[in-house]
Amino acid sequence: MRSQHGKAPCAEIRRDTRAARARPRRGQDRARGADLGKPDAADLFQVGCIGLIKAVDCFDLSQNVQFSTYGVPMIAGELRRFLRDHSAIRVSRSMRDTAYKVLQAKDRLTAADGREPGIEAIAKELGIPRQEVVFAMEAISDPVSLYDPVYSDGGESACVMDQIGDTRNTDEQWLEQIALQEAVKRLDSREKHILALRFYDGRTQMEVAKEVGISQAQVSRLEKNAISRIKKNITA
Repeated sequence: MRSQHGKAPCAEIRRDTRAARARPRRGQDRARGADLGKPDAADLFQVGCIGLIKAVDCFDLSQNVQFSTYGVPMIAGELRRFLRDHSAIRVSRSMRDTAYKVLQAKDRLTAADGREPGIEAIAKELGIPRQEVVFAMEAISDPVSLYDPVYSDGGESACVMDQIGDTRNTDEQWLEQIALQEAVKRLDSREKHILALRFYDGRTQMEVAKEVGISQAQVSRLEKNAISRIKKNITA
């Protein structure tokens, strides 16, 4: 292969071919499961070779630098672009770039202090708000399927779904909702209209009275009677 500026050193190309093989493993580690499909090493190696070809084509031999100094970043950039564009969960480029900076800062601080840094330390190191660090790390976190097994005693496995509690849609609340709907159905059309104006539209009793064409006292009496009937039907 020849670059625009002459023949690239063969030894350098062979060495960076090995780099292209190594980078996919690092790319997968860095992505931290950001891609649900988990692209295999063969795909990533091909992408790394594309980056290598681009580096060979654009490398300037007149510059006093080794080819690997130019080629490795090209390979890494091509891999990052591939992982970003083929992610099952679409994450913006700026968010993903921030996440990579967070990972690099985390590695630096861990090496310097001998312990894993907290969110505040990483944010201070990068000079960005704490929220951006949290959002960036969540953006590249590994998606978990509700059907992933979390425990097995040799028989039936327990999945993530089995450990998620829904406090808003319990059986008791479903029954109460059904009972409320049935109770409201027993009201006449005017009572339903008054309750809808009062509790769905947020109107005052005076505003409802003007729209319905009755007095405010009548609205108050009809509303009270309708609510009492609903409570009675629910508890019956």
